[in-house]
Amino acid sequence: MARTRCTARNSTGRKTPTKNLRAFYAAARKTAPATGGVNRKNKKKKNWRSQEVPQISPWNCCSSCSCSEIRKYQKGSELLIRKLPFQRLVREIAQVFKIDLRFQSHAVLALQEAAEAYLVGLFEDTNLCAVHAKHVTIMSKDVHLARRIRGERM
Repeated sequence: MARTRCTARNSTGRKTPTKNLRAFYAAARKTAPATGGVNRKNKKKKNWRSQEVPQISPWNCCSSCSCSEIRKYQKGSELLIRKLPFQRLVREIAQVFKIDLRFQSHAVLALQEAAEAYLVGLFEDTNLCAVHAKHVTIMSKDVHLARRIRGERM
């Protein structure tokens, strides 16, 4: 079934007349072309040659999906790690040192904020190491180099 655009209507605060809409969509279905409006025989498939392929640069956006995700997370201030799994991890690590420890909810949130800030900074440094090595994907050796330059013990 072909999609057709329906004009906007002013809202009057009551239900929309379903009879009129049904008649409109039925008429639109009858007048729409059977092929979906695209002549598929004449449409050419794009053939990428080596010089036409867009160059991937670590500084430019390489794919719109990942760049929109990056922009979304940079604008937001919400936590990236889920709260409950992080809380279970904190309690599991704390049991090694002392059994039956209790945590205030704000203490766990403070730990999570600190952990996420550390990880984001580490990934920023790791990305710089990857760009310096002339590759786009970060690897474990980039993380090791970033931690070594920071002076952290492994």
